[in-house]
Amino acid sequence: MTRNVLLTLLLVSLVMSACSSRINSTDRPTQTDEITLPIPSGIEKATLVLVFSTGTLKLRSDGDSLISGTATYNVPDFKPQVTFEEGNVRIEQGAWNPGYFPDIRQLKNEWEFRLGNFPIDLQIEAGAYKAEYELGGLSLMNLTVQDGASEVKLNFARPNQVEMALFRYQTGASNVTLSGLGNANFTALDFNSGAGNYILDFSGEWKRSASVNIETGVSNLTLVIPKGMAAQVTVAGAVANVAFPSHWTQQANVYTQTGEGPLLTILVEIGAGNVTISH
Repeated sequence: MTRNVLLTLLLVSLVMSACSSRINSTDRPTQTDEITLPIPSGIEKATLVLVFSTGTLKLRSDGDSLISGTATYNVPDFKPQVTFEEGNVRIEQGAWNPGYFPDIRQLKNEWEFRLGNFPIDLQIEAGAYKAEYELGGLSLMNLTVQDGASEVKLNFARPNQVEMALFRYQTGASNVTLSGLGNANFTALDFNSGAGNYILDFSGEWKRSASVNIETGVSNLTLVIPKGMAAQVTVAGAVANVAFPSHWTQQANVYTQTGEGPLLTILVEIGAGNVTISH
């Protein structure tokens, strides 16, 4: 074996040893931070921005404060940074640049927060993570969710207390379920995604007509639309398979369900895949 080969093997061994040592260093004691911000006074609306890179994020809608809960983590860099100024709130996961490839199974980063009923614009910026959101009964004026490869369940179990001007959801290759969208009380929903599996459930108490724009890649998309609701779905996609209930009518790429009350208008632009309309 040549001297160069021996030197190369020695270098690789040293690098692997260093990486192993640094990976094990993430196995630290868990730390929990409690965060509580009161409902602001003297203003009509607040803006809440949550920036979360990786881990598990849970939101509930039964809080007494603007936001309250805990952040639990075992990497000191994950410590959340909180800024609160004149009704603008930002809670951001601390930056982490390890410079190596860690064993992510050793990492722990969990946020569990409760939101109170005060008019807010809510914005969530996340990376590759898991999330459970229960947002029913809040007063969301606008809602924006931007994430990467994710697994998300978002629900409105109760009606949103104010009219939501815009609900925007942008994601990568993910599995996302949005439920109780009729309770979200939105005027417009803009959903943009990469390849993945997506369920948009429009059940709930509809108070006004709404428009939905969906742009997705190679995906399985399911639209759950209550029976008896006036709805029109237009599907643009040369290689999309569309399945729909027998009581719906089809004219070219437009699918219609007759009904009473508010009209739900949906435009789907899909790269390829399956669109299923159900009730």
